[in-house]
Amino acid sequence: MKLILYSGKDCCLCDQAEALIQRLDVSELQVTKVDVRSSTNLYHLYGARIPVLVRTDNKELGWPFDQQQLQEFLV
Repeated sequence: MKLILYSGKDCCLCDQAEALIQRLDVSELQVTKVDVRSSTNLYHLYGARIPVLVRTDNKELGWPFDQQQLQEFLV
């Protein structure tokens, strides 16, 4: 499964979200980290909400989320 993690530089919440993702035992999981400041459009969409995890079907999981919510999001 491919995911995008919209995040920002020096974002402690983004670091927490990454740590939760790394704890998952999913070998097929591919996470691409994208800094919302790389695009004006992304910044307007996600800048105030980061971290946001997005699946390929455009479903989003916004912060705050815990391990259980993350696992349910991936099903």
